[in-house]
Amino acid sequence: MAKHVIVGAGAVGSATAHLLAERGEQVRIVTRHGSGPDHPGIEKVAADATDAARLTEITVGAEALYNCASPLYHQWFTDWPPLAASFLTTAERTGAVYASISNLYGYGPVDGPMTPQLPIAATHPKLRLRAEMWNDMLAAQQAGRIRTVEVRSSDYIEANSILSTVIGKSVLAGRRAYAPGPLDVPHSWTSIHACARTLVAVAGDERAYGQVWFAPTSPALTVRQLATKFAQVNGAPRARVTAIPYPVMWASGVFSPLIKELRTTRYQFIRPFVIDSSATTEAFGLTPTPLDDALRDAAARLRD
Repeated sequence: MAKHVIVGAGAVGSATAHLLAERGEQVRIVTRHGSGPDHPGIEKVAADATDAARLTEITVGAEALYNCASPLYHQWFTDWPPLAASFLTTAERTGAVYASISNLYGYGPVDGPMTPQLPIAATHPKLRLRAEMWNDMLAAQQAGRIRTVEVRSSDYIEANSILSTVIGKSVLAGRRAYAPGPLDVPHSWTSIHACARTLVAVAGDERAYGQVWFAPTSPALTVRQLATKFAQVNGAPRARVTAIPYPVMWASGVFSPLIKELRTTRYQFIRPFVIDSSATTEAFGLTPTPLDDALRDAAARLRD
């Protein structure tokens, strides 16, 4: 029974903890307030992950340290740097494999499907932040200080996405839903369970170290197609979705720091935002979570 330490009890952190615990591993999940999923194999620890000494104490003896933290979007520039530094220090001090879940922002606007090998081309500091964290991780591995790997995904199906935070409840209730962007642009949607399975797989396979892997993701769907499928799978009335005009969204950003920050990533929804995760399937035999299962899970979370 190996020991694993997960920082962050959000959607992917909790799914990863459950996966490892069900496999019989010893799991510690770290959050500021000691929150996390209830399972006899999961120990919930209250700690500040920016404190490298404390995180090192928690991680000593662990096979892997997972970065599943999720600072508030509008606080990235203040919250991520101390977290990133603490993860690097802890990984070096303990020898635990440092596995991180991240996003696709660093590629910036692209033409055609994204692959892990695509150059980091984003120019906006917010879009480059996570990619620069990976560059620091990779440099530390190349210097022989740590072993590290990163998993990237597109927007989640079950949590923290347009479907789960904006559209889903209205569709389930038979009401018209309002989406903050165009409805008919292809977009990739990734299951949190695919992210968790990929994180666990690459953290335990030295062939994966020093590389970026995409979580297995089903073929792209537009927002309208996703909402329609969500309604069908969950026995809801036909989905009715309307796009919110951009001037309305822009004005809302005057009053909401979070909505204001979303202006930076608008390109992801006004042009195709599609990934090719075939390399992960070929290397590790991992496949996307069945879309119907993910959509049922999304509905269950909304109902809860």
